[in-house]
Amino acid sequence: MDIGVYRPGELTSADRSAWTAFQSKAHLHDMPGLANPFLSPEFTLAVGRCRRGVRIAVVREDGEPAAFFPFQTTAAGVGRAVGLGVSDCQGLVHRPGFTWDARELLRACGLAVWEFDHLAADQPPFEAAASGTFPSPVIDIDRGYETYLGELRARAPKFTRSTLAKERRLGRDHADVRYVHDERDPEVLHTLMRWKSAQYRRTGRSDRFAQDWISRLTHQLFHSRSESFAGVLSVLYAGGRPIAAHFGLRSERVLACWFPAYDPAFSKYSPGLVLHLRMAEAAAADGIAYLDLGRGQKEYKDSLKTRELTVSEGWVTRRHPVALGHRARRAPVRALRNTVLSRPELFEPADKILKRMGKTRSRGEVTVKSTTR
Repeated sequence: MDIGVYRPGELTSADRSAWTAFQSKAHLHDMPGLANPFLSPEFTLAVGRCRRGVRIAVVREDGEPAAFFPFQTTAAGVGRAVGLGVSDCQGLVHRPGFTWDARELLRACGLAVWEFDHLAADQPPFEAAASGTFPSPVIDIDRGYETYLGELRARAPKFTRSTLAKERRLGRDHADVRYVHDERDPEVLHTLMRWKSAQYRRTGRSDRFAQDWISRLTHQLFHSRSESFAGVLSVLYAGGRPIAAHFGLRSERVLACWFPAYDPAFSKYSPGLVLHLRMAEAAAADGIAYLDLGRGQKEYKDSLKTRELTVSEGWVTRRHPVALGHRARRAPVRALRNTVLSRPELFEPADKILKRMGKTRSRGEVTVKSTTR
C-alpha cells in the first residue's frame, strides 16, 4: 500500500471529493455504514480545528485514492479515533473491494495502538481486534414516514397512541406549536446546550459542554453546510419558545442523532419523543434513508427503532511497549463500565447513585449562585 499521512489542512480538494464520493456511493456497494456523517471529511476537519494531533492517512493505488483513515495521535504513538468520546461512528472509508492489513496501516501512520469505541460494521481488519460489540438502534424511513408510523403502530400500539395523544394535548394547551427541522438561529443552539448541560449535571454525568473543545466543535459543525454534509438543529416550539431540540449531523442518506434535550417544564408532553417523530417525518421528506440513534441503552430508542446496527470497541495494536501500557490502563476501565451497563442489577443502583449525586450538585450550584448575587 502507498500510504501518505497528512494534516487536515493539507488534504487536497481532489482527495476530499474522492472521500465524499466513497460515502455517497457506499449504499450501492452494500456498505451503508460508510455513509455515516461522523465518517465524513467535514467532521474530521472540524475536529482538527478544535484538537491537536488530527491526521488523515490516504491510501493510494495506481496514484488514485483507495481509502481514507482519519485518526488522532500523541507524540508517543497512541492513536485514537477522531473525536473519540463524542464520535458515534469510526473507521476507514474506502472504495469497494478494498482490503488492508491493520498493523501495516498503523505502522505507516506511526501508531503503536489505535483505540475505537464506535467502529462501523464491515471493517474486518479492525473488527478482529474488537473487545466488544454493541447495538446502535436506527429508524428506517427510506419507504416514507407513513410506512414507518404504520409499522410503529403495529409494533408498539400503546406507545404510539400515547405519544401522539400527548402531541395533540400539547397543541390544545399551548398556542403556536410548530416544528423547525433546520433551525439556523445560534441562540437556540445555545439553549439546547444549556438544557443538555443541566441534564448531564442532574443525572450525575460529566458535562460534555464543559469541555471547551466539544463546545467549539458543536459550533463549528452547526455552521458546516454542503450538499453532502450539514449540522442540523431541529426544534419543537410551543407558545413562541423552544421546548425540545436536537442537534445532529446529516450526510446524503443518514441523519446521525447526537445531542437531544428538552425543557423539563414540558416533560408531561414527552416533547423529546414528539420531536423525534417530527424529525423522522422531515428527514424522510428530505430523502434520508435512516436516523441513527447511536449506541446506548435508552428506553426511547427501543421504542422508536426499526432495527439495530452493530458497532464495536477495542484496540488495534502492534508489538510495542506503548501499546501494552495503553491497553493495560484502559482495558479495566472499559470492562467495568460495560459490565455495569449490561447488567440491570448493577446499572440501576449505579444510575440512582449518579442521579442522587447530580441533585446534590445542582442544589449546591443554586446555593452558590444565590449567595454570590
